[in-house]
Amino acid sequence: MKLHIDDSKTIEAIKNEFTNSFEFLKLEFFTKPHQVGEPSAKADMIDENKTLGEIRQKHNEGDLIINAEMLVSEVEGAFEEKFGVHAQVFRKQNNVWLETSGSDGWTLVKQNETGEFMSSPAE
Repeated sequence: MKLHIDDSKTIEAIKNEFTNSFEFLKLEFFTKPHQVGEPSAKADMIDENKTLGEIRQKHNEGDLIINAEMLVSEVEGAFEEKFGVHAQVFRKQNNVWLETSGSDGWTLVKQNETGEFMSSPAE
């Protein structure tokens, strides 16, 4: 998938584009980065109605190419390095969204498949 990033884009638009490609994953954006293996503070979560221009210091524009084999840590790092935003991937489990901070070394496809499996009704 290719995400076009510019200051006029809302957090909600980026989140929707990402989840359209990975049904059991979502992105959230935070005012501060999280430590490796640690979750982000909910109080630092950014409202999805904000634009990127409102929340970041780097105001560059470009495309972010995300593929299913990328590690969660690579995706989060790319948002940080290229566009100056603190992103965190979450995985759906039943009706709950879990932060993937403990499994940042997994690929997006593994996270998505795990979310699908964990959200499927027991037989």
